[in-house]
Amino acid sequence: MKKIAVLGAGMIGRTIAVDLAAHYHVTCMDINEQNLHLLSRINAKVHTIVCNIPEFIEHRENLQAYDGFIVAVPGFMGFSVLRQLIPLGKPITDISFFNEDARALHELAVHYGTPVIVDCGVAPGLSNIQLGYFNHHMQLDSFACYVGGLPKERTLPFQYKAPFSPKDVIEEYTRPARLMENGHIVTRPALSEVEWVEVDGVGTLEAFNTDGLRSILHTMAHIPNMKEKTLRYPGHAQLIESFIRSGFFSHTPVTLNGIQVTPMDFTSTLLFHQWALKRNEPEFTYMIIHATGKMNGKPAKATFELYDERDHKSGFSSMSRTTGYTCTAAAQLSLHQSLQPGIIFPENLGGHTMYYTYIMEYLAARKVKYKLKLEEL
Repeated sequence: MKKIAVLGAGMIGRTIAVDLAAHYHVTCMDINEQNLHLLSRINAKVHTIVCNIPEFIEHRENLQAYDGFIVAVPGFMGFSVLRQLIPLGKPITDISFFNEDARALHELAVHYGTPVIVDCGVAPGLSNIQLGYFNHHMQLDSFACYVGGLPKERTLPFQYKAPFSPKDVIEEYTRPARLMENGHIVTRPALSEVEWVEVDGVGTLEAFNTDGLRSILHTMAHIPNMKEKTLRYPGHAQLIESFIRSGFFSHTPVTLNGIQVTPMDFTSTLLFHQWALKRNEPEFTYMIIHATGKMNGKPAKATFELYDERDHKSGFSSMSRTTGYTCTAAAQLSLHQSLQPGIIFPENLGGHTMYYTYIMEYLAARKVKYKLKLEEL
């Protein structure tokens, strides 16, 4: 039985570890003992190691026994952790969503014969996989993805709970969004160009620009129009903009009673508790993708729609399910198929019929519900 190391025991890391433990010997590492204790309570089969991950993996002898790695650490350390793991030559699947350009690691991964699947969550991740599938069947001229995870109960002022570190969410809200318009990459402020999306059983949500296209700006540069927007309850974007204008997300230190602190650290610490999902709190993940182009020489459109809720039997949230299971499906492909060494983006998997079918059947087997429609007009 193969041995897998899951680096990070946050909400999604725990879901990944438990899912893989059904077929592999899994070890999960984290500096947070409480996270590892929660994991052990869910599944005692998963071995746990309390450690500072970057320091632990500096010593290669700690990692030689593993056949593959899942990187589920916070974004700020994801790139450096990948760079440390690649020389081991073992398959890696990453959901840290770091800010750096993963292509900078391609030559290193090729040199060591290491297949590295990056950005393999729900969005980016599953959204890219769908685009790769559509691109395989159509000559695309547009792609638009709307996606978000939200609590069912709307609680003011934020009407939001974060499945990830608040710092990673805030980064989405402050980094300029890159879009493809008429064949050119353009930037828009995050939270801009708000529009409304109606969701059956949910109601009206607002959608605003975030920098979610990432790799497909380069791998799918032939598609002239592409955008991704984040979904929240109405009013959220305006509230966050007021926080930005007031300096609450600044990285510039301020002195308070003789102590230097950054507003970002202070704010994210407060939001960590306010945005935390309560145990078994009802929540959902919704994604809808629209693509247009030609198929068999005729105008055509494609639609992918996903709606998922917390699984009360396992206790796993919808965001951890949709992100985690996409990751574990791809990881198992990487472990059992001879993937090309180098950086692999999810859209590369979606363009391969066998890989696409495997991932979508894997999600369906875990009761992640979606609808897919390709039609000529």
